[in-house]
Amino acid sequence: MKRFFMTLLFCLAMAMPALAVQPSEVLDDPILEQRARDLSAGLRCMVCQNQSIDDSDAELARDLRVLVRERLVAGETDEQVIDYVVSRYGEFVLLKPRFSMRNALLWSTPAILLLLGAGALTIYASRRRSAAPSTLSEDEERRLREILKDPE
Repeated sequence: MKRFFMTLLFCLAMAMPALAVQPSEVLDDPILEQRARDLSAGLRCMVCQNQSIDDSDAELARDLRVLVRERLVAGETDEQVIDYVVSRYGEFVLLKPRFSMRNALLWSTPAILLLLGAGALTIYASRRRSAAPSTLSEDEERRLREILKDPE
């Protein structure tokens, strides 16, 4: 039974996320450290691409974590730090991109195309319906009877 609990404890420890922040990177001020952690959690590792720099062991992620902490210690606001990192690495570095017209256009393009297609289909169907053949004239009816040899 003791072996079971030890195995369970080991499995639980392995399942926990491993933060890559090294003890040498941790700031003395707990408030600044928390801000640094919050900012790092929102920045993408450019090497791993699906991890935040807080979770990544890549050297570039470490450099970014140090950069964020240096800028916070220098007295910059969270927005200034994010703006600086984005100016260096582009919008892709943000795990949650900022709202912009480019993003809005990108995400709304499928809906716009669907609406345009539905509109085109509606116009096509209405034109096809209105182009239905009209009733035959008397002369056309007479000729049709002759062709079909209708006794009427």
